[in-house]
Amino acid sequence: MEITLFGASGKTGQILIQQALELGHKVKAYVRRKEAIQTTHNNLKVIEAQLSDKEAIKQAISGSDLCISTLGCGSLRKRNPEVCKGIENIVEAMKSEGVSKIIYMSSLGANESKVYMPQPIRFIVCDLVLRVPLADHNQNETFIRNSGIKYTLVRPGGLTDVPLTGVYKASDEAINIKGKTQISRANVAHFILKEAEENNYENKAVWMFE
Repeated sequence: MEITLFGASGKTGQILIQQALELGHKVKAYVRRKEAIQTTHNNLKVIEAQLSDKEAIKQAISGSDLCISTLGCGSLRKRNPEVCKGIENIVEAMKSEGVSKIIYMSSLGANESKVYMPQPIRFIVCDLVLRVPLADHNQNETFIRNSGIKYTLVRPGGLTDVPLTGVYKASDEAINIKGKTQISRANVAHFILKEAEENNYENKAVWMFE
């Protein structure tokens, strides 16, 4: 499988690159700075460009089977219009190039998953601490859902750097969450690549934690 990965220089993105290459996939990593990617591999192509560069995005997507976004929404205080507009540019290019599906890494607490969380955690996390990045994720999720392309929205809980275990909970069903919702970036990457191959959650939003 050939994958175009946006957000490749982030912690989850770099883990995803490693796992994808180990599985034999070809990866086109779209980044702002090439030096952010230290991995070298015959099946890895690093593309240096901005999310505002529509032509570069189109070229990066051309010929791919799938797009994955692990783009972070940045600041806890300030909205990130660059990433939101970037998602729009990615979807536009996907339609142009005939790439039919995107897997978008969002966050637990986005849109309807907010009500899965108990009070007062819901108030503290969604309405206070992560209010701004969740607003970006809400906007991106809504745009993707209404775009007409196929998608899977992946909503992990708090991300950790624990190594891959392959043991985690993931579902698109409504749930009343009790206890901690942490999950390792390695397990999130594992799920994303599994979904890329198996397509179990087409046009669905999936929560994840361990």
